[in-house]
Amino acid sequence: MQVKDIGEQGLLRILQKFCPAEIVGDDCAVMVTTPNQSLAITTDMLVDGVHFSDRTTGPYYAGWRAAAANLSDLAAMGATPLAVTVALAVAADTAVEWVEEFYRGMTACLQEYDTPIVGGDVVRSPVVTVAITAFGEVECDRTILRSNARSGWAIVATGVHGASRAGLELLLNPEFGQNLTEVDRASLILAHQCPKPRLDVLPVVWEIFGSEGAMEPPLSKGGKQDFNSSGAMEPPLSPPLAKGGKQESNSSGAMEPPLSPPFTKGGKQESNSPPLSKGGPGGVNSPPLSKGGPGGVKSPIAIAGMDSSDGLADAIIQICRASNVGAKVDRTKIPIPDIFREIVSTEKSLDWALYGGEDFELVLFLPIANAELLVEKIGNGAAIVGITTDSTDIWLTDSSGIYPDIVLKLDRGFQHF
Repeated sequence: MQVKDIGEQGLLRILQKFCPAEIVGDDCAVMVTTPNQSLAITTDMLVDGVHFSDRTTGPYYAGWRAAAANLSDLAAMGATPLAVTVALAVAADTAVEWVEEFYRGMTACLQEYDTPIVGGDVVRSPVVTVAITAFGEVECDRTILRSNARSGWAIVATGVHGASRAGLELLLNPEFGQNLTEVDRASLILAHQCPKPRLDVLPVVWEIFGSEGAMEPPLSKGGKQDFNSSGAMEPPLSPPLAKGGKQESNSSGAMEPPLSPPFTKGGKQESNSPPLSKGGPGGVNSPPLSKGGPGGVKSPIAIAGMDSSDGLADAIIQICRASNVGAKVDRTKIPIPDIFREIVSTEKSLDWALYGGEDFELVLFLPIANAELLVEKIGNGAAIVGITTDSTDIWLTDSSGIYPDIVLKLDRGFQHF
């Protein structure tokens, strides 16, 4: 049997057997260092020809994206970044200018969050490879774990999805989107080249939950859960400001997953999705909040989450699996850039939003009252996209009644194997 036979998820299950079960499984490993503080640690690797290439990616943006991916993992855990180390593998004939531009891109991103590069390693390799390890700090009772979700909670996406995938398409196929204005084209490309780790969301979360993490969530509004409270605005993206260094117009730091297949229209898809859970936080069938374990972290805060670097659908599925809950996700509430209406079909827009990946937004599960307040405070595309259920099935529904309900699965998104 070969790695390709078991796929990325199968490989991860094997590797996790060699790690403490109470520590692995989230965006970061979290280890208690003092009675009230934990160290969050994450490592992310980029390989030439897999995560970036000369066809679309200049070194500056490759560096930016490498740093952003690690900071996004810290944000997903509720952690404040402290520092990073960088392991660089290059061929002997790699241009020094390439290395310098890569590090300029990294530091431009890191400096926005006062995060220094404090060390690393350099080795020779036939393939340019970069591995970054990021360190962050999080209060024990504010650690955001995938396993914290309960039935009856809302699912929040902190911003629009699919823009990065559209930016990659523009870089790979310049003839695509000929009817776009230069501003809109630049906005989508920059969404791919300069993703913003959503560390800015954390202060809003802590404000909502209170200065001490608000272990007791507010009462659910109960009754029929109305997705219309999502505030799912769909503004066009505004391009982020350029960040120093030489900005090359053909630089992207582009991940290059295979193009996603068109979104399925059903076929023999059953529409007997489970009803919305009437339970709220602490419902009869709700799983307990994470128990931690030896060396692990107990996290009593009423929130679960991860980032959407591998796609919105992937994040929702991973959190549901870790928390042993199901979900109903309403396709009409998923925040998608308005400009998509002019360049791709409705089905392609949804496919890119669910499976395109690399939007680096946060996907958070929390009590409905808190979710509504969070969406209101964040704005700019944040939306409640669904609700968790007692069932372990994860359904994509359509409140407009046009499309049949289908089950969301991991095999539609990008997998390395």
